[in-house]
Amino acid sequence: MNLQISALFLASQDPAVPKVAKWLGVAVVAYALSPIDLIPDFIPVIGYLDDLIILPLGIYLAIKLIPEAVWSDCLAKAELHPIQLPKNRYAAAVIIGCWILFAGMCSYAVWFLISN
Repeated sequence: MNLQISALFLASQDPAVPKVAKWLGVAVVAYALSPIDLIPDFIPVIGYLDDLIILPLGIYLAIKLIPEAVWSDCLAKAELHPIQLPKNRYAAAVIIGCWILFAGMCSYAVWFLISN
């Protein structure tokens, strides 16, 4: 699966790939690398369902939207030269900010329920 993620990253930078496929590819790569899941992994059984269903389905859909010649080229590049994904401090700050916002909203909801 790591090979497909690397190839999707390469394909998202190719000008021959349609915009819908680029956006879906970026979303799949971001979801694969993000520590945030739709269903947290600590929830028994269903916590891993998003990793077993959503990620492969997203990869499949993105691959189907990418032209076959471009996909085979990106796959070959990904096999020869593994991708070193860029480090982005802004993206890390956004993810941390989302977690802080989520924690604040949960704290407020609990405080509101307790006080009423």
